Amino acid sequence: MGTYEATAPSGRGSGPLDTPPGKIIAVHLSYASRAEQRGRRPANPSYFFKPSSSIGTSGGTVERPAGTELLAFEGEIALVIGKTARWVKPDEAWDHVAAVTAANDFGLYDLRTADKGSNVRSKGGDGYTPLGPGLIDARAVDPSSLRVRTWVNGDLVQEDTTAGLIFPLRQFVADLSQHFTLEPGDVILTGTPAGSTVVSPGDVVVVEVDVPGTSVSSGRLHTTVSQGIRSFSDVGSLPEVDDKQRAEAWGTPAEEEPVEDDAPALSEELRAKLLRAPVAGLSAQLRKRGLNNVAIDGVRPNLPGSKIVGTARTLRFVPNREDLFKSHGGGYNAQKRLFDSVGTGEVIVIEARGEKGSGTLGDILALRARYLGAAGVVTDGGVRDFDAVAETGLPVFSQGPHPAVLGRKHVPWDIDVAVACGGATVLPGDIIVGDDDGVVVIPPALAEEIADATLVQEDEDTWIARQVGQGRPIEGLFPLNPLWRERYEAWQKKQ
Repeated sequence: MGTYEATAPSGRGSGPLDTPPGKIIAVHLSYASRAEQRGRRPANPSYFFKPSSSIGTSGGTVERPAGTELLAFEGEIALVIGKTARWVKPDEAWDHVAAVTAANDFGLYDLRTADKGSNVRSKGGDGYTPLGPGLIDARAVDPSSLRVRTWVNGDLVQEDTTAGLIFPLRQFVADLSQHFTLEPGDVILTGTPAGSTVVSPGDVVVVEVDVPGTSVSSGRLHTTVSQGIRSFSDVGSLPEVDDKQRAEAWGTPAEEEPVEDDAPALSEELRAKLLRAPVAGLSAQLRKRGLNNVAIDGVRPNLPGSKIVGTARTLRFVPNREDLFKSHGGGYNAQKRLFDSVGTGEVIVIEARGEKGSGTLGDILALRARYLGAAGVVTDGGVRDFDAVAETGLPVFSQGPHPAVLGRKHVPWDIDVAVACGGATVLPGDIIVGDDDGVVVIPPALAEEIADATLVQEDEDTWIARQVGQGRPIEGLFPLNPLWRERYEAWQKKQ
């Protein structure tokens, strides 16, 4: 029976191991704190494999591929098998472990949907399993007394002990040995506690495994996140992000995840009211309530006479910088992801900083948004293929046509964040209404009140216009003085 001895770090790409492991097996969900965060507690452990090429060393880097956004760390305790294990009992399992060390089980949530649970691509990237820097002799520690801690840029973000595990470490070894032979050098990643979240290029993640109150430690495993310059191509599944993946990647607790309301912010009844309400009237009602900075300035409709009403989905462009466009502009970038995920009745609002010197969308993206049922697009930048976009029938409010491609002025950066469009702040979920007079942003909580007040005022203005059209003077009529108010209300009652 082979043996594996704990040694000092050696071998490029092997972390603290002599050679890359034959197998890396990772546990899906193992800490009670993480299970509570996810809102589900497994009855038994489940596993996935990671390639040995994912091993990294302390002081190395991990790359976030171009066109992706959700690279998350997971500080973990790693077990290194030292003696061949097959059909071992739990009370004998620890005898087959040679060493314990720190691990970081990086994962790219942008690819989880494509993997459907296997994690082959989402967790298999080169360097996605840094180990080390040192090994703790398993014979010298009690497996129930270990601690794992993680820091991001010097801030402690994860801390838990093996007392917080749903399943003891011995169980993983015994369970896996029922299904296949564990061989010397194989690595078991034993899961992460609560606190895992998204990291960005430039962040430094540090993981340590130790025994509290003693000098026993793996040492601190340092990994720096870098920005990749290559994007995934369409030879396979492309990155895809939705609200669920964002919530899990960022570590949103289950109880804090968005809950669908039985009464959506924009019901069909409210939508119908806003379709009837002129933007000028809505603007006046917003102003009466102290909201003066809710108009998206400088944009005109490509289809005169069109009306848009919908909830905002947002896209932010930053000024073009060649290295950033190389990393964020190609592949399945933020712009494409938003136009591929816009829902029925939603309005895409684009922050282009008022820069009309290039297009911010063209006919292909307009066709996609139209097919998915988008209510329209508002951009304070330019539009390519202007006539072709108009022919799609999708209402687009913009600064007008421009033939240049996106990369002349912009880098598509992120989606569903607060943006500044035409001088107005727009949040995801804000209600957008546009017509030939322009576009306004309505806070959802005020929308019903604003719509009702606008329609009341519109009826009054229509009656006043009729009086003026019949030759009556404006004085006292616009706005209504008490006498004319009494006449108007009497007319209303008759109606």
